[in-house]
This record gives sequence, C-alpha cells and structure tokens, in this order.
Amino acid sequence: MVVDKDGHHFHFVGICGTAMGAVAAAMKDRGCVVSGSDEHVYEPMSTFLEEKGITIKEGYAAENIPLQADTVVIGNAMSRGNPEVEAVLERRLPYTSLPQLLKDEFLLGRRNMVVTGTHGKTTTASMLAHLLQSCGLDPGYMIGGIARDLGQGCRFSDSEFFVLEGDEYDTAFFDKRSKFVHYLPEVVIINNIEFDHADIFEDINAIKKSFRNMLNIVPRNGVVFVNGDDADALDVVAGCHAQVLRVGFDDQCERRITDLEYSPGCSRFTVAGIRCEITMDGEFNVRNAAMALCAACFAGIEEEQITGSLAEFSGVARRQELRGEEGGVKVIDDFGHHPTAIRATLGAIRQRHPESRIWALFEPRSNTSRRNLMQDDLVDSLSGADGIFVCPVIDGGKVPEGQLLDVEAVVRSIGQSGRMAFTEPGADAIVERLQLLAEPGDVVVVLSNGGFDGIHAKLLGALRQGEDQ
Repeated sequence: MVVDKDGHHFHFVGICGTAMGAVAAAMKDRGCVVSGSDEHVYEPMSTFLEEKGITIKEGYAAENIPLQADTVVIGNAMSRGNPEVEAVLERRLPYTSLPQLLKDEFLLGRRNMVVTGTHGKTTTASMLAHLLQSCGLDPGYMIGGIARDLGQGCRFSDSEFFVLEGDEYDTAFFDKRSKFVHYLPEVVIINNIEFDHADIFEDINAIKKSFRNMLNIVPRNGVVFVNGDDADALDVVAGCHAQVLRVGFDDQCERRITDLEYSPGCSRFTVAGIRCEITMDGEFNVRNAAMALCAACFAGIEEEQITGSLAEFSGVARRQELRGEEGGVKVIDDFGHHPTAIRATLGAIRQRHPESRIWALFEPRSNTSRRNLMQDDLVDSLSGADGIFVCPVIDGGKVPEGQLLDVEAVVRSIGQSGRMAFTEPGADAIVERLQLLAEPGDVVVVLSNGGFDGIHAKLLGALRQGEDQ
C-alpha cells in the first residue's frame, strides 16, 4: 500500500501540465513538501498550485531544484539537455516519472479501470467516472480532459475505484514504455487501435505490441472490454489471460449494440439488453457509452442507475463544444486531429445540424497530423465539411525531411471535389476571409489539439463586429 511520505520533498519538472499539477497538489494534501518549475507558468494551473502553497519557478534552471529535494518527478515533455534533467543526473538525485509515481502512491491495492485506444479515451473515461460518481462509488480519476459533470480532470479519493485515461504514448525520456503499463489495470477498455504517434511508433505493429504488454498484466479475475468491430483491437487481445468481452455491432459480440436510433442531439441504443439514451451524436459516442456502461456493470452498479446517469452526462470540454454564436453562425471547438476523429466529428455535427453549411478549420499540430503519411486520409476526412481552411503545419521544421504534410496539396485535392478549400498563413487571415463567407445558419468547427492562436474568440469577435455594422 501507500508509503507514508509525510515531509518528503517532491520537485516536479513541468508542473503546470494538467496531470502533473493535479498529482503535485495531491501529494501536498498528503503532507509532502512540493515545489516545481515549468517553461510557461500559466493559469488556471498556476493559480491552483499557488492556492495549495506550492512554489513554482518559471523557466528551467539547475538551481530550481531545492537542495533538500528527495525525489524529482520528470514530466513526459522533458528530454536530455533540459537544465534540470541534467542537474538531476549530475547530482545523482532520485527521480521518477509521473506514471510510476501514480502507480507507487495511488494505484497499488485499488481497482483500476483503464480506458485505452486511439480515439475516445477522454470521453469514455469521463463517462465511466461520471457513472461511478453519480452512483455513490466516489472514484478517483485521472483523465486528459475536463468532463462538464466532473468539473476537473483529476481527483484523488479513498475509493477502491480509480479511472484512468490510458495513453499509449511513452512514459519519459528514460522510460520508453507506454504510460498505461504502469496503471495496474483490473479493467481495460480498448476502444480501437489505429496508427498514431508517428514520432515514437514505427508502425501499427509497434503500437499493438505496446497494447499486448499492457494486457499481459491484467489479472485473471479482471476483464477486458474490446471493440468487437475492430480487427486490430481483436488481434491484440488474442491469448489474453483475463476474460475478454467484445462490445460492438457484430453478431459475435458478447455485449452487442442494437436498436440504434439517432435524432439531433440524442442517440438511443441497446447494449447487453439495457436500453440507453445519451445527449451526444454519432456512432462513436454510442460506442464510448456502451464501453462505459459495460465497465460500470462490472463494478456492480445497477441497470437503472446506469441508464439514468448516462442520460444526464453533459459531455467533455473541447469535444464538439459550442464556444458561441454570433450573427447566426455557431462556432464549435473540437480536439480532433487524427483523420478518423475528424471524420467522426464532422459526421456528428452533420447529424446535429443537417440543414447547415459546415466549415472545418484545421490546424496540423500533432506529431502525426504534421506528417504526410495520412495525407490522403486527411483529404477524405476534411471533405465531410462544405468549406475547409487549413493553416500551415505547426513547427514544420521539426518534421523529418520528406515527411512534411503538403498543405497546398490537401487544399487542392479537396477543391477538386467542388468544395471551397483554402489555406491561409494563420488564424487572423482565416478569420478575415471566413467572416466574409460565413452566413447565418452556418456552423464552424475548429479542429485542433492546441489553441489555434485563439481563433474561436477572434472569429466570434469578428462576426459580432460585422453584425453591429
């Protein structure tokens, strides 16, 4: 179980990350001394940590690490050459990663429910945590987004249940295993498996190997819920020592999804004989909900509690989130950056707004979307909109030679299908052109896993100004 570390001094390198900050605060609440540093000290995390009495240094420097530090927690974004990383190694200080710290201090002895897959992790984990919480099980959770019903992405409690978003990305510069191998799973959800994270995985087989490593530590009295319609996901569960239950539309699924009905803003379905309703659009959200339901059933929650709680789930920030409406034009924010996620998001928006003209604004920022290996898929997925804007690749100079996404070619290919397609140098130029083209009734979907230079507020402001003139 958890070792008593009252007075133990932890220093977090990269403390303003959502997960890092939450764990740092939890360690402070347990009586530890906590300090940290980050390249950009920003709100709301900086204010949250200051309110906890945690000292933060802006920028990285060897002298930031207190002489009395007992353990240094090194964030995933840190690499050799970082002044604090070099100081840790030169001073022979004890160091660890965030996933390892989670395992050692919070996950041992608990019933950990780990949600994995290329897509849908945040939504499914949020749904599951919401179900457990609304039914009185008081779970802890660590999720890479903020569910509106939960109000925060991380929470630590005394409950035996802990819900984690299980990322396949590597753990730290000194531990290249996927983060989820540290999470001691009793329950694993595998939503889907596709090629992603092109900066660390050579191909999909490397990703599947990582999933197999994680599944190899699920106990025999645990369970794996796998997408029964995804061939790669089914491949990785072959030979798993734990019970495997397929969830999906295929006749062979032990937890089959049937009787699917859509209406704008609502999806209804039946899984494992339980009739459900969610206030979310798209088949992918039905799958997410079905997975969360199955895991909640395994935790012992009654059917009536599950269906009532699912119907009340309000969604997750940056997942089809309405940011505002001006001049009759809705602006929606979405985290989608992989072609599959973009296709699903635009399909769901089309389902909710069947009569509207849809604009997609895409920022190639992730390590996969910046590369040309999925260029044709990106063209196909963005073509789900009526009008498309693509900005230049973010940090294109960091992409290996010959692998850079050809934005001009993407726009040209989309335009050949008869759709309006443009590339502009940045958010300001996109807003300048789009405010002249957008009409009342249109829906604008911003697709980015970053901030896109505040394009949401800029566009709403420009539309408001145009309406006032």
